[in-house]
Amino acid sequence: MFTSDDEKLIAKKGISVETVQQQVNRFKKGFDPIELNRAAIVGDGITQLSADEEERFRRLFEAYDGLVSKFVPASGAASRMFKELESFRNDYSGSEEAYQDLVSDQNDPVYLFFKNLDSFAFYEDLKDTFTEENEMSLEEAHLSRRYAEILTALLSEEGLNYSNLPKGLLKFHSYGKFARTAAGEQIVEGWGHASLKTLNLHFTVSPDHLEKFSQHIYELLPRLEFGENVHVSFSTQKLSTDIVAVDTSNVPFRKKSGELLFRPAGHGALLANLSELDSDIVFIKNIDNILPDHLKPLSIGWKKALAGILIEYQKKIFTLLQRNDEGEDITEEGLKLLHNLGIEGLAGTSKVIEYLDRPIRVCGMVRNEGEPGGGPFWINTEGRQSLQIVESAQIDTSANNQFEIAQSATHFNPVDIVCGLRNFKGHKFDLTKFCDPEQGFISTKSYEGKELKAMELPGLWNGGMANWNTIFVEVPVETFSPVKTVNDLLKKEHQPS
Repeated sequence: MFTSDDEKLIAKKGISVETVQQQVNRFKKGFDPIELNRAAIVGDGITQLSADEEERFRRLFEAYDGLVSKFVPASGAASRMFKELESFRNDYSGSEEAYQDLVSDQNDPVYLFFKNLDSFAFYEDLKDTFTEENEMSLEEAHLSRRYAEILTALLSEEGLNYSNLPKGLLKFHSYGKFARTAAGEQIVEGWGHASLKTLNLHFTVSPDHLEKFSQHIYELLPRLEFGENVHVSFSTQKLSTDIVAVDTSNVPFRKKSGELLFRPAGHGALLANLSELDSDIVFIKNIDNILPDHLKPLSIGWKKALAGILIEYQKKIFTLLQRNDEGEDITEEGLKLLHNLGIEGLAGTSKVIEYLDRPIRVCGMVRNEGEPGGGPFWINTEGRQSLQIVESAQIDTSANNQFEIAQSATHFNPVDIVCGLRNFKGHKFDLTKFCDPEQGFISTKSYEGKELKAMELPGLWNGGMANWNTIFVEVPVETFSPVKTVNDLLKKEHQPS
């Protein structure tokens, strides 16, 4: 199946031929769907805190003296943010008739974008760039409906290049005389829940953007009054996690040049990056889910509360495991604790220690208001039930009562997670041992005009953490502010400082 050139390419990626063959076999076999037992709801899998409890857990974290880091997957390109604008730019001829044909009404994303153009944090940069490249000002072009030229200045390489940059380098929020990128906002928020201690922040970025990210952070930190107490590190998705693509007959896909096509394995591949952090507790948050300064205190407070819950439960687990090491029988107490850690129906008692001695995660869950994303469920696995974050693609809604259970979910996962990565003896867990390899994804893509099948590793916060101890906690929906399209930047009022 593989030529000598194939073997050289495979070796260059740090993969074995046997591994690639296993990937091909997995395409043939596929992945079994998750079997939902029931939706996790408040009182049955999701904890709801009172105001007093939130404050207690927040203070518990503020008194914590362990090593804390923040992990931000920031590799994603911003191209999808501008999908509607790119389509409009390609079709717009500049006439009034063309505009009317392309823009349906006042709720059209293109209409909303240009109506609010001067409200975006990147507006001043766009003004400067547009003036440099054109014979008129941005304001004049806007009044004259020179929309294609404006979008070219915003999206293309000769302008701000926003369509090709990662989200982390786009300006998200404006504060009067300055604006801050998504990466900058993550640093400011991180400092808030670092409780005035040192902030260790790790970005995963694509190799193409590593230099730009490094330069941006290098220039930003001296402008922050706490900048000298912030330590930023970067990593890229490892080539060894790439997965070969196959054609519709499950034969390794070849480019027109004859070379095998490998594709990145999704955010599940970042489990290796997370494993390398030398930290006791790690906050995980998506790069585009960030609030402006006047709304950050709510988000920061809840992050501290989630961390406080982790600290309290981790202490309970460590105490039991230490007592077990000293010869005590902790089976009954362990089973009760495991119920609070997302495990029901554990057959027998021989596995209590094994199940307690695992990484732990506390995940914020927000009320479902129609946003896409994974949801919290109890799932059936080998005669027991466990709490899991499940993506819709993992559910066979045609089977039995699975559709009804999926529809009954009240919350979803905004990727607001706090993790404990060490065991009771202070040693780092090998996170790869707590991943469920059966929770991957296969999807249909295309390359050079030909259809192919692509595979992703189990997602970082669903299959990648399937065998972790898990606590779901309801957090206010106001703490969730993702930016999936450029107009999402208009959702929150910005209060200039």
